[in-house]
Amino acid sequence: MNNPKTFVCISNYFKGVDFLINLKKLGNKVFLVTSEKLRDKSWPVEYIDEIFFMEGHDTDWNLEHLLLGVGNLMRNHKIDAIVALDDFDVEKATYLRENLRIDGMGQTTGRYFRDKLAMRMRAKSCGISNPSFCSLFNDFDINIFADTVASPWVLKPRSEASALGIIKVYDKDSLWMHINELGNNRFKYLVEQFRPGDVYHCDSLILDGKIIFSITSKYLATPMEISQDGGIFRSANIPYDSPDDRAIKKVNEQVIKDFGLKHGTAHSEYIKCKEDGKIYFLETSSRVGGAHIADMIASASNINLWAEWAAIENALVKEIEYKLPEIKNEYAGIVLTLSKYQHPDLSSFSDDEICFRVSLDYHAGLIVKSYKHERVLELLDDYADRFVKNFATIGTQNEVKKLH
Repeated sequence: MNNPKTFVCISNYFKGVDFLINLKKLGNKVFLVTSEKLRDKSWPVEYIDEIFFMEGHDTDWNLEHLLLGVGNLMRNHKIDAIVALDDFDVEKATYLRENLRIDGMGQTTGRYFRDKLAMRMRAKSCGISNPSFCSLFNDFDINIFADTVASPWVLKPRSEASALGIIKVYDKDSLWMHINELGNNRFKYLVEQFRPGDVYHCDSLILDGKIIFSITSKYLATPMEISQDGGIFRSANIPYDSPDDRAIKKVNEQVIKDFGLKHGTAHSEYIKCKEDGKIYFLETSSRVGGAHIADMIASASNINLWAEWAAIENALVKEIEYKLPEIKNEYAGIVLTLSKYQHPDLSSFSDDEICFRVSLDYHAGLIVKSYKHERVLELLDDYADRFVKNFATIGTQNEVKKLH
């Protein structure tokens, strides 16, 4: 509890509760900056010294106002670190660090973990397997791409989280139709080749540029499939030290190293292409995975990514040793859907393997764990069918409006 430090945590989404709690338990002063719309969320106020609220949501914050507010806070507090808890907050944190000269990820490196075009270009320059892609800046380049790269293709927002806003196209005329519809917003997108295959995510903890913990999981229904066609989100960690596990972790190590993430956590996605069996990099982020992936990983491994990320940040600013907790190698999986009921009745799900029940309004979700990978998959398949019949509904996508 000695040598307390001061942290400014930024989140435009209600998440990171375990991070905030552990950071405070480790003897630090914790400030939170969040959106006014989240004022009534159940933040762990007893573990937060003060909460500041910003108007707007996601990319709508006024960065000059944010800088002014944090700058005024520094008059009476020595800020030791600024932490972005959500994808949309990476730009905010890097902007503050650059202007206030606070240690941590800067704006150029931050782009590699937020901007999908920057990710593609960085991966290509580092020799990391990457789907063919093209920016939407130049008409000639787009035509060359469409004439030389086999369809289908996907138009992707450069800075949107997960699979939101993705448009799948199958021919050149349709591609140009969608690009023209984007108008002056076209620069906020890129186009890339769609490579069918199994999609995996590798979730990691990083210290001094090295991965000290990682676990590989497979989406049983990909985020893109769900965002385009609806369905039930499912993911489960794959067999340890299997060929796919080794191959994905090898690429993941190169991504983390070459993209320059020095410490913290990362959620990265890869695809095993059905056509050639190779592992391709899809995207990465310097955050904990959403959709309760952290709870699934904790169930399988005993590693709470939020809490350990806080412990790493604490160790860095205090210049003390960080020690990873004991890891267990079990299996866990999650099944999750938007629900047509505000509080869906999941009492009929009573298997002993259930270890976590999602409590969000208008969501139905369960996490199961077992020593047997096959048992986890069996339960997820069964629960997905039952969710479709009893709870599932489809939400609408939001238009991408801004890119910092």
